[in-house]
Parts: sequence; structure tokens; C-alpha cells
Amino acid sequence: MKARVLVRLKPGILDVQGASVQRALRGMGFAEVEALRVGKVLELEIAGTNLDAARQRVEEMCSKLLANPVIEDFTVEMLG
Repeated sequence: MKARVLVRLKPGILDVQGASVQRALRGMGFAEVEALRVGKVLELEIAGTNLDAARQRVEEMCSKLLANPVIEDFTVEMLG
């Protein structure tokens, strides 16, 4: 079974990397970009067939290691 996790900074947390990418885009002529935030996508393959149990385990992984719960939010998408 596969899971996709999207990790992004919480609203209000300064995204230095996003600001840098936005400045670079403007410098390249893409001035229409009004805001940009950078996140990360993690794709996991999980053993087992119980969808609810797998989701719970992935959420535990996110809370303990894959995301920093103080400054980041995450969403889990189970792909089957």
C-alpha cells in the first residue's frame, strides 16, 4: 500500500526558501507570482492491507520524524 505525505510550513512561519525562489522567479521575469511557499512530498510504501491502520502508522511517523509539528503541518493521502 502506498501513502503520499505533503509537509508544509504552518501559516505565519517565515518560509525563507519560498521567498528566495519567489525572488528568483521575479528576476527571471515571472512577476505575476504573488506568493510562494516551499514544502516537501514524501512517498512511502507500507506493508499490510488495513488502510486505517496504515494511515495511523504514517501519521505517527509524521508526528515523530517526518514533520516538525511545532512549525509544520502535514497531510496524508493513502493511494491504495
